[in-house]
Amino acid sequence: MEKFVISGGNRLCGEVRISGAKNAAVAILPAVLLADSPSVIENLPNISDVRNILQVLSMLGAKVRFINKSTVEIDPRNVNSFVVSPQMAEGMRASSYFLGALLGRMKKARVAPPGGCNFGVRPIDQHIKGFEMLGARVSFEKGMVDARADELRGSSVYLDVVSVGATINIMLAAAKATGLTVIENAAREPHIVDLANYLNSMGANIMGAGTSVIKIRGVENLQGTTYSIIPDQIEAGTYMAAAVATQGDVLINNVTPKHLESIIAKLRETGAVITEFDEAVRVTMDRRPRKCNVKTMPHPGFPTDMQPQMATVLAIAEGTSIVTEGVWDNRFRYIEQLTLMGADAQVDGKTAVITGVEKLVAAPVKAVDLRAGAAMLIAGLVAEGETFVEEIERIDRGYEDVVEKLTNLGADIKRVYYPDGIEILKQA
Repeated sequence: MEKFVISGGNRLCGEVRISGAKNAAVAILPAVLLADSPSVIENLPNISDVRNILQVLSMLGAKVRFINKSTVEIDPRNVNSFVVSPQMAEGMRASSYFLGALLGRMKKARVAPPGGCNFGVRPIDQHIKGFEMLGARVSFEKGMVDARADELRGSSVYLDVVSVGATINIMLAAAKATGLTVIENAAREPHIVDLANYLNSMGANIMGAGTSVIKIRGVENLQGTTYSIIPDQIEAGTYMAAAVATQGDVLINNVTPKHLESIIAKLRETGAVITEFDEAVRVTMDRRPRKCNVKTMPHPGFPTDMQPQMATVLAIAEGTSIVTEGVWDNRFRYIEQLTLMGADAQVDGKTAVITGVEKLVAAPVKAVDLRAGAAMLIAGLVAEGETFVEEIERIDRGYEDVVEKLTNLGADIKRVYYPDGIEILKQA
């Protein structure tokens, strides 16, 4: 069993470089299947979700070759399977994107329902609605989603709720469909735009990504290309929150400041001084954070994936803050872990009331999901004593080299392996 062991109290100072965006990578990699020739994807984050998707691509018949740590060449020409089994999809929310990609490539797909973090029901009814509007027949057989079409034809699809996953899947399926597809009430997140840019670089005809109406005029063929993934806004936001919580001074490189607008606005409310550059932001804090209220919303609102990290900052803020979750039903499971460390927080449905305390106290805690795990890291950085964070494989799903990056900023954090209860420092 691996754990993170954090000795709190150190102020984070220095520079950190942000990796490629997890949420863009897990959409773009399945999209490679739509091409008739190889693609080279650059700025890939070295995280378990990406490694799992590359393994799925290999098992489907694609040839995957690493050029360096963050660059991979994928040749989809020998893909001969349309099935992604439960074993292949386990623990991976983005497995559903293989439905749209395989349907677009082969007119058939059989994929296990998505795994990933458990913070609420993940219905795929809007995905299915989109596939059916394009002419596919969708059924459920032995725990698998089966989608088939004689032909995919463009159609107008109105999403009943703003869904990132459904928007991505419909884009993938429609890229090579006959005619024009219009997605109304589409998600607007930066990784939606990144996927559209990648598909367009292969020869697709997609307009309106980043707005609530996306138009996809299907093309007959797509060709592989070289493409660099955008920086990860959530990783950047996590280090920004950590700098604020530890009253640090951190320059965060390889970011797109426009993607961080809502995060910057809220951290400024807590008293942080944030300077924006072309591809970097500097976060400085010289006092205890101030209270503020946060409500998560679809982009361009405050991202749900930053809610736990922000709540941890507010757990040590002056005054009482209210955090409202506007996207998922059950994203406050980490609050119990924070209270183990002395936080004063109560949850009522989709709202948490957090009264800041002067200090948190180290305790054994768990990463109940990916972003909750990031929150526990921040809590450990400011807590008195030695914090043990368990189930860190969830953190590894979305954060590349987190121990090395935090250590370079001055944190005292180690990845520790415990076989049969005996502590052994893991060798690099």
